[in-house]
Amino acid sequence: MKTTPTATAAPIGIADAARPDADRPAVVRALSAEVTRLTGAASDTAERQAARLADLTAHYGASPFTPLEQMRRRFDLDRAGFGRLLDLFDRIPQLGAAVEQGPAGKYWSNTIRPLNAAGALEAAVRREPAFPYSVGLYPGPTCMFRCHFCVRVTGAKYDAASVVPGNEILTSVIDEVPSENPTAMYLSGGLEPLTNPGIGALVSHAARRGFALTVYTNAFALTEQTLRRQPGLWDLGAVRTSLYGLNNDEYQATTGKRGAFERVRKNLQDFLRMRAERAAPVRLGLNHIILPGRANRLIDLVDFIAELNESSPDRPLDFVTVREDYSGRDDGRLSEDERTELREGLARFVDYAAERTPGMQTDLGYALESLRRGVDAQLLRIRPETMRPTAHPQVAVQIDLLGDVYLYREAGFPGLAGATRYIAGRVTPDRSLHSVVHDFVTSGRSVDPQPGDEFFLDGFDQSVTARLNQLEQDVADGWDQHRGLIRAV
Repeated sequence: MKTTPTATAAPIGIADAARPDADRPAVVRALSAEVTRLTGAASDTAERQAARLADLTAHYGASPFTPLEQMRRRFDLDRAGFGRLLDLFDRIPQLGAAVEQGPAGKYWSNTIRPLNAAGALEAAVRREPAFPYSVGLYPGPTCMFRCHFCVRVTGAKYDAASVVPGNEILTSVIDEVPSENPTAMYLSGGLEPLTNPGIGALVSHAARRGFALTVYTNAFALTEQTLRRQPGLWDLGAVRTSLYGLNNDEYQATTGKRGAFERVRKNLQDFLRMRAERAAPVRLGLNHIILPGRANRLIDLVDFIAELNESSPDRPLDFVTVREDYSGRDDGRLSEDERTELREGLARFVDYAAERTPGMQTDLGYALESLRRGVDAQLLRIRPETMRPTAHPQVAVQIDLLGDVYLYREAGFPGLAGATRYIAGRVTPDRSLHSVVHDFVTSGRSVDPQPGDEFFLDGFDQSVTARLNQLEQDVADGWDQHRGLIRAV
C-alpha cells in the first residue's frame, strides 16, 4: 500500500486547488513551482504538469468516484504519462488534502476516510472476510408512523413474543463488537427503536463496554415517561431525531398521524430540559429531509430550533443535519426550480443558523454541501446494474430482532418484498455475527440485483457502493497502485 509523504507547509495556492472559486492561474503557478522543486523539470514541462494536477484535483474534489482510466482518457495521456502524473500527485500531499476539502468533501470526511483507515474498503475489494466496521441494531418491533417515503409495509411489525429473545440476540452482538471504535454501533430501523421496552437496557449494556450509541428516532415515544421508565437512554451518545415537518399539517401529510408535530416538539423540549437538569452528556440533534414543496423552509427550521432552545438556553440543541431524499423515488425528488431555490437559500440558512443558534453544528451532507459551494452535484443514484452482488458486509451490516443480518440499511423491514434475499444469515445463541459475515464472504455467495432493489440502499450504502465500484474498476484497468486516487490516511 502506498503511503502519504510527510506534509510540508503548503505553497500559496495549492490548498485551494479544488475550490470552485479558486484562482486557477495562481494554483497552476504554485503547483508549477512545486513540480520544478520536486523534479527539476523545465518551466514549460512543469507548467503543463501543474495544469493537469490542478484539473485532476478540482475534478476529484467535486466528483470523487470517477475511475482513473476515465481521467486518463480525458487528459489524452498514454499510460506511462498518466502514471507519472499520479506519482507526482502523491508527492504533493497538499493536493490530496485539497481534494478532501473540496465541494464533495463530505464523502471523504464522513465515509471514505474513516473506512480507508479501518481497512474496510480494502477487505471488500479483496473479497476478504472482516468484522463489519459499522453495526446497526434494529430493535424496534413496530412504528406509529406511516411516512410516504418510507419503504415499510403498512401494518408490518414483529411479533411481541420476539422482543425478549431478540434483545438477548442484540446483547450478544454488543458483546461481540470490538470496542476500539466507540461509535461502531447505532440503533435505528427498520421500525421505531423506542417502541422496544428493553432499549434502555441495551444502551446501558453497550455503554458499559465503552460504546456511545446513537439512536435514530422519530421522537414520538421520547416522552418524559419513557425516559423515567428507561433511564438507560441517558447512556446514549446521541439522539438523532428525524424531523418530518415544521407544523401540524406538514407532519400529518408526511407521517399520516394527527397531532404528531405537537407531541414531538414537546418531547424535544422536555428532553432538553431534563438533560440540563441531569447534566447528561448525551447529544441531541435533528435530521431534516428536504421534501418536495418545502425547499424554502430552511429559515423556518432555524427558527424552530431557536424556539426549542428556549427550554434549555444553557444547553441547546447540538447539531442539525439537512439532506435531500436519497430514496430515489420520483415523489422525493426536487424539481429544477426547487433546486435553484435551494441553492440560493443554503448560504442564507448556514449564516442564519450561526446567528440564531451559535455553537450548533450544521451538516449539509454530501450533495447539499457541494450545492452550497457552487457545484450542482446530483445525489448518487446506484441502479440495479451498478449494485454489487457481494454487497459490503465488511463495511456495514444491520441486525433485526430475529437476528437476521441485512446487507443494506433500507432492507431491514419485516414483510418487505425482496428484502430477504439480502439477509446474509441469522445470528443465534449458537452462531455469532462474525460467523455469519465470514461464511457469507468466504462462500462466494452473491445476490443478483432485481429492479427496485436499489431502494434498499440509503445514502451511506450508495456512497460505499460507488467507492467500491470505483476501486474495483481501477484495479481492473491496471491502476491498482493508485486506485481511488487517495488511499492512505
